[in-house]
Amino acid sequence: MLFDTLAIFGVGLLGGSLGLAAKAKHVARRVIGVGRSVSRLQEAKLAGILDECTTDPIVGITRADLVIVCTPVDDIVRQIREIAPHCPHGCLITDVGSTKRDIVENLCGTASFVGSHPMAGSEKKGATYARADLFQNRVCIVTPHKNSEPASVRRIAQFWEALGSRVVEMSPEQHDRAVAYISHLPHAVAAALAGAVDPVHLAIAANGFKDTTRIAAAEPAIWEPIFRTNRDEVLAACDRFAEQFDTFRKLLAADDGAGLIHWLNEGKRVRDAVGS
Repeated sequence: MLFDTLAIFGVGLLGGSLGLAAKAKHVARRVIGVGRSVSRLQEAKLAGILDECTTDPIVGITRADLVIVCTPVDDIVRQIREIAPHCPHGCLITDVGSTKRDIVENLCGTASFVGSHPMAGSEKKGATYARADLFQNRVCIVTPHKNSEPASVRRIAQFWEALGSRVVEMSPEQHDRAVAYISHLPHAVAAALAGAVDPVHLAIAANGFKDTTRIAAAEPAIWEPIFRTNRDEVLAACDRFAEQFDTFRKLLAADDGAGLIHWLNEGKRVRDAVGS
């Protein structure tokens, strides 16, 4: 066991999957869930995700030696600032936030905190969809501050590796720039594509439309703060995408078949490099 007691704040898809994975992989002996809804916490406990649950954050961390905050990105700093003074000696804190610069900068004085972002998830919402294998063979980005304790960074990396993830270490700035292109921009494009379609055409929608718009079905309340906390990087990614799409539009308007083949091949080359 890497940790005796794991406390999870926010037992939704990611938090619930963390509980299942930690128990299945024997990474933590006991999993405590902390949230606002007693009924949802009890459901997660009955489903075997949690051993204990509470709506009191301080009670939830009393025995924890690892705390993972899985709430929306605009609430993570406040929650960690509230609980950090009450954590037991030696307790580590991490998060699963999709943006990192603001979070890490605001928590740089919290020595026990090391930022994390598992590149795993779904458009589905809630612990009902939690899976023990959600982090298996996925990348988890660890984003320490320059003042982070190396031993704490190693322990957080070991935790994600024990769940089956491949850990990549980045600065918070590098992280936010990268995910703007490979996570945040795709979500915005999927939402834009879905919004551009006249509902009358949905009766004939097949896999192409469904695949490219799947992530647009995710919870808007989660994505709004992600876009806003990474605004500058997402706007830069939008500009880059607009240039690419404008090139396509000009090639099509000019009826330039060779140019379209070249443009499509460039996109295919990048997509093929990702793998299936």
